[in-house]
Amino acid sequence: MTQQQWTIDRIPDQTGRVFVVTGANSGLGLATTRALARRGGQVILAVRDEEKGRRAVAEITAEQPDAQLEVRRLDLADLDSVGAFAARMRAEHPRLDVLVNNAGVMAPPRTLSAQGHELQFAANHLGHFALTAALLDLLSAGDDPRVVTVSSVNHRQGRLFFDDPHGERGYRPMAFYNQSKLANAVFGRELHLRLTEAKSPVRSVLAHPGYTATNLQLHGPIGLWRVLLGRIGNPLFAQRPADGARPQLYAATDPSVRSGEFIGPGGPAELRGAPKRVALSATAADAETGRRLWELSERLTGVRYEFPTSV
Repeated sequence: MTQQQWTIDRIPDQTGRVFVVTGANSGLGLATTRALARRGGQVILAVRDEEKGRRAVAEITAEQPDAQLEVRRLDLADLDSVGAFAARMRAEHPRLDVLVNNAGVMAPPRTLSAQGHELQFAANHLGHFALTAALLDLLSAGDDPRVVTVSSVNHRQGRLFFDDPHGERGYRPMAFYNQSKLANAVFGRELHLRLTEAKSPVRSVLAHPGYTATNLQLHGPIGLWRVLLGRIGNPLFAQRPADGARPQLYAATDPSVRSGEFIGPGGPAELRGAPKRVALSATAADAETGRRLWELSERLTGVRYEFPTSV
């Protein structure tokens, strides 16, 4: 079987496996949750709006009455919420098999998080950085444990504004979205290197969905970007969330996936198509960039990683 032949019907049986999917109530997160539940996985829907999460559960259980789903509140832009979610996970679950860092926001007006960080950098990167650290011991106890971090083809257009990560001296919505997606890519690779050095059983895998029609383009961007991405781009070029979720589902479940790999669509310009291994940008693969982002993320979140080799 080649990756080009891979569809969600190829997902192995996930019975007994526990997943956390961030942003699971809509778009790629909902499609990912539905597919994992269909194959027997137990999925914790980590969502900012619990009512929307419950509606998502009702939608899935109407199709799959035996689906094993839990809704838990998680606001990735608030580090206190991240800590509370992780504490509840540790109280309720002895292990976690896969964490899918999927949630994100795109190109809003400049907004600051509860801790004073630029919203996209906070929700898309810093929250996932802190969440992964808090759940790493549960993952180390898992079966074939993985962290799947969802980046974007836009990471190749991004730069990290180390001297102004929160846009205090100048804010451009898409530039700071691209920064957050580059941060996802850098984080996923750096996490892989550190897990490998620690001889941890956890794999860090990256994925991106290509161009997929979700609420991200319709409700996040402001002004012309909303028109270009949501009203024009989605109907003309975008694939369905069920198709866009294939790379992250492949990354989360396929036995052949190795730590450090980047999975994206196999079609032209990686905008659509079946999953395949794709390349990180040179910036995302740069060792010094990885070190600098990790140190910045530790400073902004107050989080220090511990890398257990087993539990």
